[in-house]
Amino acid sequence: LENEVNMDDEYKKYFSFAQEKLDELIEIKGIFHDKNYNNNELFLKNLDLIKSRMHTDEKITQRISTLTKKDSIRNPSFSEREKIQQKALKLPLLPTTTIGSFPQTLEIKSLRNRYKKGKISTEAYDKCIKEKIAECIKIQEEIGLDVLVHGEFERNDMVEYFGENLSGFLFTQNAWVQSYGTRCVKPPIIWGDIKRVKPITVKYSTYAQGLTDKPVKGMLTGPVTILNWSFPREDVSNREMALQIALAIRDEVLELEDNGINIIQIDEAALKEKLPIRREDWHSDYLDWAIFAFRLVHATVKPTTQIHTHMCYSEFEEIVKDIEAMDADVISFEASRSNLSIVEALKKVHFKTAVGPGVYDIHSPRVPSVKEISNTINTMLEKIKIKKLWINPDCGLKTRGETETVLSLKNMIQATKSIRKELK
Repeated sequence: LENEVNMDDEYKKYFSFAQEKLDELIEIKGIFHDKNYNNNELFLKNLDLIKSRMHTDEKITQRISTLTKKDSIRNPSFSEREKIQQKALKLPLLPTTTIGSFPQTLEIKSLRNRYKKGKISTEAYDKCIKEKIAECIKIQEEIGLDVLVHGEFERNDMVEYFGENLSGFLFTQNAWVQSYGTRCVKPPIIWGDIKRVKPITVKYSTYAQGLTDKPVKGMLTGPVTILNWSFPREDVSNREMALQIALAIRDEVLELEDNGINIIQIDEAALKEKLPIRREDWHSDYLDWAIFAFRLVHATVKPTTQIHTHMCYSEFEEIVKDIEAMDADVISFEASRSNLSIVEALKKVHFKTAVGPGVYDIHSPRVPSVKEISNTINTMLEKIKIKKLWINPDCGLKTRGETETVLSLKNMIQATKSIRKELK
């Protein structure tokens, strides 16, 4: 813990990292062998420490206590919204998009690092980010994508970035966790009650939308994923934390909508990660409140606002019906690495939501050919109705190089356009 030099001592006294855990083992042994442990000095000191943490924000508590099932129901129904959105958005068959992030170059990482260390001004940083967004929008228009993204150049990580912009989170310098391969993330710590204190994504999303006539997706991380990829509190339930985050993200969704963002993606990449081991506990101990939290985020948007979500890192076949209950308008899945197994599962349950199973794997620098992507799309069309299928890579592009990304997306667009011609 001594290496966390930026953390205030007022907070540090509550934490136990590697060295402190070794010390605690000795303390616990002493308390365990003390027959009068209730009066043990170490035990009482720890009890006082825990009690001193017990405080809540009454406004947040009140907001959650009044929630009912009705608060998570979006009107009109999905089938009605689908017609309204088709008319409002005027997207072609097999609409093309990406999952959100574009390549995070060394230049961008260096820019963020210099800004974080105070080496460049907010104005200079903002100017550079907007230049990258404008470049990203131009590239997507030239490639021919139908629904664009701003590229997420301002974001270090999909969870840490939101934690930095919400109240109730603390951050470490060194608490790194392996994500996949050699990629690591630094999860935020949920310290207190969570609320949105300022707009998080509105500035850059609306800036990007102002550069193009094509729709630009607002990009958010969902409440369940923020919870599952953070170090959680131990004094409140997972449900309580998820609902606090859901209400905070809901406020962001509504402000994006008010600023003309008509397609909003709320990623739930980690939905499956806290699923209980015992199947009989799936709903009562997790899915019921997790799905409620997600629905709470988007339940009050207009029928014309199209809600997307994205899921990856897990096999979702066993909970497909629960995913459908999230009541999103479009769901994209990581699919290419699992030989499109999710597509068969979607067909089996007559999945009603529009879907975008990934047509190529972004975890490899290999550029898929037009023919390869065409074959993948045609395989999907054997099991998914054409009006329900979106075309996209299977995950975000932040770890990829710029050249391979552009080439892969060009091939994806060419394959899609060829199939559209064949279907006419």
